[in-house]
Amino acid sequence: MNIPKPGKPVRGSKSGKPIMALFDLLGRNWSMNILWYLKENQKSFSELEKKCDGISPTTLNTRLKELQKTFIIEKVLDGYKLTGMGEELFNLFNPLREWSEKWSEKFN
Repeated sequence: MNIPKPGKPVRGSKSGKPIMALFDLLGRNWSMNILWYLKENQKSFSELEKKCDGISPTTLNTRLKELQKTFIIEKVLDGYKLTGMGEELFNLFNPLREWSEKWSEKFN
């Protein structure tokens, strides 16, 4: 498992810049879905598997491990939840979501 880390080259960038490592991590299949579902509240593996309709157990397990090792989610007694850093990251999506809505209007 190749986990993107700041200071190291990642997919699409050899710079090692932290933002590029984050984009690599979040751009992986199912990563964003997992974060969206965990924002609601903590979820078990099976709940996440149902929410991420079509994800293989292997891929879900891989993504969960990557997100844990990068301090965005944590394993708790009944499943997984966002860490404090994960919640902070999720809150940063709101301005991006708002911007993307304005941007999408340009395509109409």
